[in-house]
Amino acid sequence: MTAWMNSFHFLRPLWLLIIPFALLIYFLHSFREDIRARWKRVIAPELLEHLIVKRAGRWTIRPIHMVCLALVLSSLALAGPAWRREKPPFAEDKAPLVIALDLSQTMDAIDLDPTRLERAKLKVRDLLAARSGARTALFVYAGSSHLVVPLTTDDKLFAMYLDALSTALMPKPGKDTSQVLAAIQDLLHQEEVPGSVLFITDGVEPSAQQALQKFIQAGKDSVLVLGVGTSQGAPIRVAGNRFFEDAAGRRIFAKLDVDSLKSLSNLGASVSTLTVDDSDIRWIQRRVQNHLKATEENDAQMRWMDEGYWLVLPICLLAALWFRKGWTVQWSRGAVALLLLSPQPLLVDAHHWFLDLWLTPDQQGRYYFQKGEYKVAAERFQNSMWKGIALCRTGDYAAALDHFANADSAEAWYNQGNALAHLHRYPDAVHAYEQALQTKPDWQDAQDNLKLVRSLIPPPKKSDAQQEEAPNQEPGETQLEDKDDSGKKGTQRFQMNSEKMVDIWMRNIQTSPAEFLRRRFAIQAVEAGKP
Repeated sequence: MTAWMNSFHFLRPLWLLIIPFALLIYFLHSFREDIRARWKRVIAPELLEHLIVKRAGRWTIRPIHMVCLALVLSSLALAGPAWRREKPPFAEDKAPLVIALDLSQTMDAIDLDPTRLERAKLKVRDLLAARSGARTALFVYAGSSHLVVPLTTDDKLFAMYLDALSTALMPKPGKDTSQVLAAIQDLLHQEEVPGSVLFITDGVEPSAQQALQKFIQAGKDSVLVLGVGTSQGAPIRVAGNRFFEDAAGRRIFAKLDVDSLKSLSNLGASVSTLTVDDSDIRWIQRRVQNHLKATEENDAQMRWMDEGYWLVLPICLLAALWFRKGWTVQWSRGAVALLLLSPQPLLVDAHHWFLDLWLTPDQQGRYYFQKGEYKVAAERFQNSMWKGIALCRTGDYAAALDHFANADSAEAWYNQGNALAHLHRYPDAVHAYEQALQTKPDWQDAQDNLKLVRSLIPPPKKSDAQQEEAPNQEPGETQLEDKDDSGKKGTQRFQMNSEKMVDIWMRNIQTSPAEFLRRRFAIQAVEAGKP
């Protein structure tokens, strides 16, 4: 309430000068209707009192009251009352969240059952369920950092890769928080909406403190840290019942680095520890949304919302009833009571009728879309793109695809790709994303989705006649037999671009998500090590 009062102001305060003018009109009208003031100079005061017909005891609303009230309401509406910032059209209501999951070897410690990593993965699942409809990305890091899932609302895809994660996937041992922070910063730099970064880890190395402090001081995106583990620590499981041991054969214990978490809290990060219940999930949700609201309120580039339009309806009602001479509000009370006592279907029809008076079909669709009533929104929308998006929210991707096909824009092709991917028509989805990128080559979301869908396409089966690669053939080199003009067989060699070779090789992997991630991380680590 205090924040609302502090933000409340008028965008055009000079229009408030109409209010004194309205009060002056009421005063002059009251003086004009004062019988005593008009006749006191003509009729003797003792006789005048007996000639005046007194009004009824009850107070009634008269036209002058309506005139003055309409002037006051008009003054307030024109002055532009405002107390909140205006979001960009169709902006996300929920802040994007990037999760950085620690996959260093210490996350296999067993002080949390069954291990720290497995408990952390369960928390991420709970967090995804709580953030339904909000975009979330996932990075993993140890000695190297890797993007697993870009910002997405597809919880099923997110969960598939989350289940496959383990410390054994990481190509480099150790822990490099600065590296993953730089990768996250590049991702969030493309976002207009303020986001948050959640580190799920058992500690942060001192060398990363300075990078984290610089990131926090930038102020656009917040940093949250969820500590995993206990201060007593536990041995680190390697496989089965085997544990890490030192040279003397003693088990190595890994403890939660409490001191590093405290230092992060002093730098301005929000720090908590993993809990048995969902209090840590609620804590994360509050911090993410509060940061979004605080950033938007402090953003000087965001316009204040003019709330004066709310007063248009009562002003129109007063204008519609003002012409009736000597009218009172008795009949309007009866109309309101009748509406409240009406059956529910009549109220619903009246609601739709009221929306039809003031909103276009697309505006009505947007109204229901914001309320989460996507089926009703799809029925109201006339715009094919938004009708398709609403149908996607209901899960009817086949019907959405028909509406997306009505347009030939990059956005239409991109949405077709998303719908086709959900229908498991991956080759068609690849074609749709490629069409979108022809118009907007730098569209990062389309590029990420294209790579992801390509990786989901099953490779063609090899024929029995396919020959094995020659032993002396160089990596990335393709050898084909050909005949010259004399009929002799020869060999043609085509050197393939390394990036193209990796892309083809990755698309032909027949393996589990875990093995796919292992190989992808290995390739990325090699590429990152190149000068």
